[in-house]
Amino acid sequence: MEVACNVLDIDEVMIPDNFSNAATLIQDNFPSLEVQQFSDENENVANHKASCNIIDRYDRLSSNNNSNKLISHQKGKLDVPLNTLIDYSLERGSFLIDTIIYPWDFLYIMQRVMQDKIVHTTISPNASVDRSSIIDGPCIIEDGVTIDDFCKIKGPTYIGSGSFIGMGSLVRKCMIGEDTTIGFNCEIGKSYFAGNNDKLAHHNVILDSIIGKNVWFGGYSGTANALLNKQSIRYEINGTLVDTGTDHFGAVVGNNCAIGASVIILPGRQVPSNSIVQAGTIFGKKQ
Repeated sequence: MEVACNVLDIDEVMIPDNFSNAATLIQDNFPSLEVQQFSDENENVANHKASCNIIDRYDRLSSNNNSNKLISHQKGKLDVPLNTLIDYSLERGSFLIDTIIYPWDFLYIMQRVMQDKIVHTTISPNASVDRSSIIDGPCIIEDGVTIDDFCKIKGPTYIGSGSFIGMGSLVRKCMIGEDTTIGFNCEIGKSYFAGNNDKLAHHNVILDSIIGKNVWFGGYSGTANALLNKQSIRYEINGTLVDTGTDHFGAVVGNNCAIGASVIILPGRQVPSNSIVQAGTIFGKKQ
């Protein structure tokens, strides 16, 4: 939405009526826009008059064909599939979209965006970085961030406001949301944290994973990201195993989860929101 608003004179957004959460999200972040919902079965929606509409429709594209697709805007309307990241090509005068279908799509696009957008190190004057810590490569460190002793932050990395990185921790190529706490001697690699009270205790290893909001990890826990046979990792969706096309993929942990101490989450597993995983569990192991 922000990219589209920077290019187009948008006054109205239309969202399918079964995506009310998306409509609320847009209204909260763009209060000046009129947000309307419509039925996908309504054939008259295409005739709706507005100076510029963004109409979200879920487009089931193949995961292998989801990058660098150009869409043009014409006749005062821009149609965008739901679950997409939008950029704008000045050279071609068109919108460039990446469709996100699977979690590994999201991680891949996150890495590409950080590589493209984070080109310099920017540290807020309100952040605290201990002089014994190393900031290596382009990073964005927001207000109120505290990076404790002997840490290494390897870019491109984004650390959101109010976050804490504990002593001796390594954070590499991650996007960490606001108010995330990482304990001492942790390794966090190529992962996304939604933030909002995410907390890791000590000696955690989180690799190639997506962590939702308000998630707790006890000490000595982690997400494994590779199989011993080095084969491509499969991820279960609605009872069907889907090949991720990569041999490095960790876990997807939903919002409000509590992961006990010494828990290992095997590669390609999903921990549903509001789950409690007891200490010492090998999550995803066949019984």
